[in-house]
Amino acid sequence: MDPTILKLHEVLDLEITRADADGVVVEWTVAEQHLQPYGLVHGGVHCTVNESAASIAAGLWYADQEYGVGGGVVGVNNNTDFLRAARPGDRITATATPVHRGRQQQLWLIESRDAEGRLVARGQVRLQNLPRRG
Repeated sequence: MDPTILKLHEVLDLEITRADADGVVVEWTVAEQHLQPYGLVHGGVHCTVNESAASIAAGLWYADQEYGVGGGVVGVNNNTDFLRAARPGDRITATATPVHRGRQQQLWLIESRDAEGRLVARGQVRLQNLPRRG
């Protein structure tokens, strides 16, 4: 992969402030690149944040499991509810926590809150555990 290619996290200016096997926290400030035509955060941004947070945490957990060493995870379902509008300048904190972590699949809950602690979006991401090949 070309290291000069921007990753989606960089384009969206997402900051991972915590990442371990028990959860991930992603923080970001709403800016122009996050908006849909009506000036609100595009729902796809919330979906992206949710899948990223869940995937990172799930991958870290799976790598620690005896059967997961050398494997990975891939999202198979992302269901996100948009509960409160977010506008430019709003600071959002998304926290992923495990609901279920099994041998074959994982389910993670992600809650996004504004600076006042109000729930902005809530999602669930289901991931398939991929054992190492060979």
